[in-house]
Amino acid sequence: QLQLVESGGGLVQPGGSLRLSCAASGFTSDYEYYQIGWFRQVPGKEREGVSCISSSGGSTNYADSVKGRFTISRDNAKNTVWLQMNSLKPEDTAIYYCAADRSAWHIAYHMEPQLWRVWGQGTEVTVSS
Repeated sequence: QLQLVESGGGLVQPGGSLRLSCAASGFTSDYEYYQIGWFRQVPGKEREGVSCISSSGGSTNYADSVKGRFTISRDNAKNTVWLQMNSLKPEDTAIYYCAADRSAWHIAYHMEPQLWRVWGQGTEVTVSS
């Protein structure tokens, strides 16, 4: 079973940057076949897709709200995906989760949370002055 652990969250001022990491452990021999996504959730609201990256790293997708500010990347040799978040806004405040799934890219691309099978525990991001 693949396991995911997020890190890198914290408190940052508006306009600041954070880099989140999602490290995989456990049964990682087929990690290179997993699409990886970042999602976020604010209490009382539904979980939403932020960004995702294809198994090879060759394709990415971003929510409109983060385009131009966030960058997703991965290193399959390190079993890790990163989310670089720049120009952070108070509305980016949420718990951020990474998720993995072996579905086809044209399915994962849409970042529907219910279709992702492996989830991390989350890391909290607070953007506040």
